[in-house]
Order: sequence, then structure tokens, then C-alpha cells
Amino acid sequence: MVGLKPPEVPPTAAVKFFSAGTAACIADLCTFPLDTAKVRLQIQGEVRIPRSTNTVEYRGVLGTLSTMVRTEGPRSLYSGLVAGLQRQMSFASIRIGLYDSVKQLYTPKGAESTGLLARLLAGCTTGAVAVTCAQPTDVVKVRFQALGALPESNRRYSGTVDAYRTIAREEGVRGLWRGTLPNIARNSIINCGELVTYDLIKDTLLRAQLMTDNVPCHFVAAFGAGFCATVVASPVDVVKTRYMNASPGQYRNVPSCLLALLLQDGIAGLYKGFVPSFLRLGSWNVVMFISYEQLQRVVMLARSAPP
Repeated sequence: MVGLKPPEVPPTAAVKFFSAGTAACIADLCTFPLDTAKVRLQIQGEVRIPRSTNTVEYRGVLGTLSTMVRTEGPRSLYSGLVAGLQRQMSFASIRIGLYDSVKQLYTPKGAESTGLLARLLAGCTTGAVAVTCAQPTDVVKVRFQALGALPESNRRYSGTVDAYRTIAREEGVRGLWRGTLPNIARNSIINCGELVTYDLIKDTLLRAQLMTDNVPCHFVAAFGAGFCATVVASPVDVVKTRYMNASPGQYRNVPSCLLALLLQDGIAGLYKGFVPSFLRLGSWNVVMFISYEQLQRVVMLARSAPP
């Protein structure tokens, strides 16, 4: 057995809620530079450093990371981390921690197992609710990650709290929920790609007795979930990132942002930053799901331990 044994008593919704937020923060700490590289590659061509009009600032994942370290320093890799952790504590707690509870609500009474439709509905529901609650933190995170691609004089925010205040003052409270609709679409898709795929792969491995309910099983299921989520969500993710990072008035709405992207970069533009997206989502899912499963077991063991 690799890792802690499954608890005899199933984890409560509160335990799952806490474990999901904590596990997502651990995963963010491990993979945040890849997320920053993904954002820089996705907005490339839209934000240009004025060295020459034809300069391509970033080339590939490693090239992006090395360029950032060389020109902005190592701290730039974690620009926006505070907002990112704030986002995960509110966002992941809802979309991941409440998934099983919502899944049971969609499962017909008396059913022996949960069907695919119930899982998909649960993924869409928790993903949409989580985005609605945590959108301001995502807007600030993306703005900070894109900040280093601008000249020093054009950087708008001095810190996380200043970013919230400045956006609310200059763009109105609605500015903090900028890009909510594409983000709901993205995270509903990602939630289905991640949670449903993880759920199905894990169930299949356990039912076929190919693996036991431990870390190797969680690793395989999480890796598959990360790849599936990246493939289906990358186009929405690119549009979401550009729209949320745009200055006021740059795009009239989400469709105009999508149209501008297609006219400028073609269909391939929808998969800008795919490699860092997969590296980030794949590694993020592995770290998060393994941490999530183990944290639930740690908490349940602590609760059941004699005083």
C-alpha cells in the first residue's frame, strides 16, 4: 500500500471542502511558474514589449521561463501567487470539494451507481458556482501574470489589494467579474474533463481490480484527467485569458475577442500555449488529486483518533 489506507468512515462534505482547497493551494505552489508561462504565451501578439514590432518575446515553455527569469528575475515566475492562492481556497473548495455531494443530488434514488450524465451535471454545476464566487481573484491573478510583459511605466498595480481597489475604481465592480461567462464555460468544461475523467478512470481501475485505491491509482487517473481537460478547454482558456487581460474598450464582448484572435492567429491561435497548459494541468492534477485523497484520509484519521 502506497499512502494512507482509505478511512472506514467516508469523508464528510466539510472534510472534502477543506481538503480540496488545501490540496489545490499545494498544487498551485508546485506548478505556478508553468501557469504564468501559459498566460504569457497566450497573450503574446496582443501585449508587445516595444523593442521591435516583429519581436517574438517568448518561445516555448522553457524559453518563456528562462526569458522571464533573465529579464524580470525569478520572482516574476510567481507574480500573482497571492491572488492565485486566494482563488484556489474559494474556487477549488467549491468545484472539487462539493462535487461528490452534488453528484449524489443528480443520482436517481435507488440507483446502484452514478451515471455519466449525473457526473457531467455535477461537474458543470460546481464549476459554474465556483467561478461566480471566485471570479475577482482570477481576474487579479491573470492581470499580475501578464504584468511583466508590459514596460515598467505601464504597470498598473502595486500589490494584490491595490489591484482589487484599482479595478473596482476604474472599471467598476463589474470589472472584477470581467470574463465571467467565458470562465464559466472554461471551468465547466475543465471540471467535466478533470473530475468526471478522474472519477471514471479511478472507478474503472478499481472495478477491474487493475489497481487498488492508493497513490499509483490516483496518479494514473489524475494524469488522464489533466490531458483530457487540456484538450477540451484550451480554446476557451485562450479567449478567457485575453479577454480578462484586455484594457477597457479593447473588446466589445467575448465573441469580438474570439473573432479578433481568429483573424490574427487563425485556428492555431486557439491552442496557443497548449504545451504549458498541458504541463501545468497535468502536473497540477497529479499533485492536487494525490494531495486531496491523502488529506481526506489524514483528516478522517485525526478525527477518529482517541483523545
